[in-house]
Amino acid sequence: MVVRAAVLSAVDAPLEITGIDLPEPGPGTVRVRLAAAGVCHSDLSLADGTMRLPVPAVLGHEGAGTVVSVGEGVTHVAPGDGVVLNWAPSCGACPACARGEVWLCADALSGAAAVHAHRADDGTALHPGLNVAAFAEETVVPASCVLPAPEGVPLAEAALLGCAVLTGYGAVHHCAQVRPGESVAVFGVGGVGLAALQAARIAGASTIVAVDVSPAKEELARSAGATEYLVASDTTAREIRSLTGKQGVDAAVECAGRATSIRTAWESTRRGGRTAVVGIGGKDQQVTFNALEIFHWGRTLSGCVYGNSDPARDLPVLAGHVRAGRLDLDALVTERIALDGIPAAFDTMLAGRGGRALVVF
Repeated sequence: MVVRAAVLSAVDAPLEITGIDLPEPGPGTVRVRLAAAGVCHSDLSLADGTMRLPVPAVLGHEGAGTVVSVGEGVTHVAPGDGVVLNWAPSCGACPACARGEVWLCADALSGAAAVHAHRADDGTALHPGLNVAAFAEETVVPASCVLPAPEGVPLAEAALLGCAVLTGYGAVHHCAQVRPGESVAVFGVGGVGLAALQAARIAGASTIVAVDVSPAKEELARSAGATEYLVASDTTAREIRSLTGKQGVDAAVECAGRATSIRTAWESTRRGGRTAVVGIGGKDQQVTFNALEIFHWGRTLSGCVYGNSDPARDLPVLAGHVRAGRLDLDALVTERIALDGIPAAFDTMLAGRGGRALVVF
């Protein structure tokens, strides 16, 4: 069956909206009709080569939809069920999974090397960019890549739970481990940053500082929970310390993946503070520290993969926050677009203006 999809033919090539020949589900796989997909910076990182996965590929990893059909052996979902796509399923058997660190699963992206579909015009084999190929009207994914959609959350908004919200919420709650009354700084007010701001508010943070290069994002950041807003500059760390009794924040969450913002986030925390790096930066982004300052400040700097989240465990928790009105998924969406609008959404992210564009099918 031919469906429309956003195809990346090669690294740094423009995305092309074209028809793909999608197979019927085989054993252990599920066919899903997408309700919505989020345009995430990780897709851009794949398109520009920062993340190296096989191409040509159908991009898109944050989505939700309705099961159309299932292959042999699939029992946890059935046709007609709403599902959220999980782009990084855990194998359950590797050392990381055995430790309970499913977000570090060694085999999480092994499915990206599979042949997902073929171009309808010339038969070129296509890979699923980040396992689930959500930038398409329909997709076929391994059963491990679908989770039952939580009740009470519209499917279009539920798409955001699969990456932006799990990552931002997890960065605050699992990695930075923000406690009530603590102060937090969030660097980068995109989709993940907006989720992190809401998560800091849910955690009971007292002062929540949002930092971004764009002055235009202040209203968006404050609506998500920021109590202070700073336009990134050479004096950002000093400004944050002045907002926190010259101490610095208890925790910082860096969502941009830039050497300068990682270093600034670290400098913005108090002595003994915690910095979680969520943003995916390139190898050219080198961050340096001297040995004396590491000793003196006693700060913690840690990487944060997928929010250190377990989707099966955390989705019901997030859904509870949504239903209670504590987590506003719609606040993460800066624009709703059709499939044809994805290339322009990439341009918006490159220009640093993006929050979260939501593709609604």
